[in-house]
Amino acid sequence: MYTHILVPTDGSTLSLKAARVAAELAKTLGARITALYVIPPFMPVYAADPMFPAIAITEKEYLRGTHGVAQQCLARVAALVAKRQVPCEQESMVFSTPWAGIVKFASKKKCDLIVMSTHGRSGIAGIVLGSQTQRVLTHSKIPVLVCR
Repeated sequence: MYTHILVPTDGSTLSLKAARVAAELAKTLGARITALYVIPPFMPVYAADPMFPAIAITEKEYLRGTHGVAQQCLARVAALVAKRQVPCEQESMVFSTPWAGIVKFASKKKCDLIVMSTHGRSGIAGIVLGSQTQRVLTHSKIPVLVCR
């Protein structure tokens, strides 16, 4: 049925819950997992007001730091998946929006299922904060299993 499951993570407890579900499903089906962390692109800070001095950080420093965070989050997913003896690759990518990166990555790597979590925000919070999961559901051409 499913042979390659994509598990996007943001390092949250909810994303680890989705990883547990994906690991159990993968073990049952004999599938493999790829954990993905999407890094927002570098956006330099410009401050014209002396009250708010610009933080001196280069793109290289930003990427080094964010890749470090990504590796920590991915390692947590990989450790959880390894306990269930399921093969797991770890990937990170820089992309403008997490949902679009997830959809593009799933297509490029020929994943046949995406397992991810949602914070379940609704109303104004859902509109203002948006939902990466909702956007993946809307734009993905492959099945998406949503965990709460």
